[in-house]
Amino acid sequence: MKKPELVISCGSLHDVKTMIEAGADAVIIGESCFGMRLPGDMKLPDVAAAVQFAHERGVKVYVSMNNIMVNSVLPELLPYLTALQEMAVDGVIFGDPSILMNVRQLPKPIPLHWNAEMTSTNYATANYWGRQGATRVVLARELNMEQVLEFKAKCDLAVEVQVHGITNIYHSKRELLRNYMEHQGNDAGGQDRSIDRGLFLIEHERRELRYPVYEDANGTHILSAEDLCMLENLPELMDGHIDSFKIEGLLKSTAYNEAVVRSYRAAIDAYASDPENYVFNEAWLDAISELQDPERELSYGFFYKEQVY
Repeated sequence: MKKPELVISCGSLHDVKTMIEAGADAVIIGESCFGMRLPGDMKLPDVAAAVQFAHERGVKVYVSMNNIMVNSVLPELLPYLTALQEMAVDGVIFGDPSILMNVRQLPKPIPLHWNAEMTSTNYATANYWGRQGATRVVLARELNMEQVLEFKAKCDLAVEVQVHGITNIYHSKRELLRNYMEHQGNDAGGQDRSIDRGLFLIEHERRELRYPVYEDANGTHILSAEDLCMLENLPELMDGHIDSFKIEGLLKSTAYNEAVVRSYRAAIDAYASDPENYVFNEAWLDAISELQDPERELSYGFFYKEQVY
């Protein structure tokens, strides 16, 4: 059985090295000017160092450029992509067509991964982007298992699915937190609204759920109240020939992410080596649960929810 790629987002060169040593097949990195919801900001010198370290070990490096680009950023795209090409990065993650248009100007192509998050919900649209030059699609997190497997069966591109970690549920280019604080009469300009502040939203009807929220140069981000965990159900996705399993490293410690990578690496390898006699090892999940935030439950996300349209 062909093993799916195991990829995790990283925010520093130290994390890149740690996750590769833990068993990751690929890492996702980038900087906030071009990418959103990254675990850390890695400038070009760090990207180059990460590529060298990874390639020496047969691991791939993908650079996230999934931001919604504004006019002022457009002149910076081609120089940045040219630098990435010279470093021989293995792929660029994009949602905005401006990335595609600039990649077409490069002397050599860079593999493109189309990740429009909540809009990448059908294989026909993915195949369209494939005809434009994309080689991979990152599926929306709202799809259930049936939809994911149908997507893969009818898609011409490689398919990446998130299998673990926090998920994005809302984004706005507007500074909603700042506007709210000003409406409340607070000095919003002097208050920390960054990811480090640890702010969260609570629904009136479900006060036990906390949705992390923060603002940065790219706007307002609202994240899921639970962490996705498909560790026990990887065989179903592997039987469906999903090409890449993503672990989201955002808002997690290095120790936690390392434990997650090691557990998923063990489960993937065990099932791929002997599917018929595969037995899930509870120790894999225990290693994650021991480090899991007690206020954040592990869940299957939308994978086993019936979708009604």
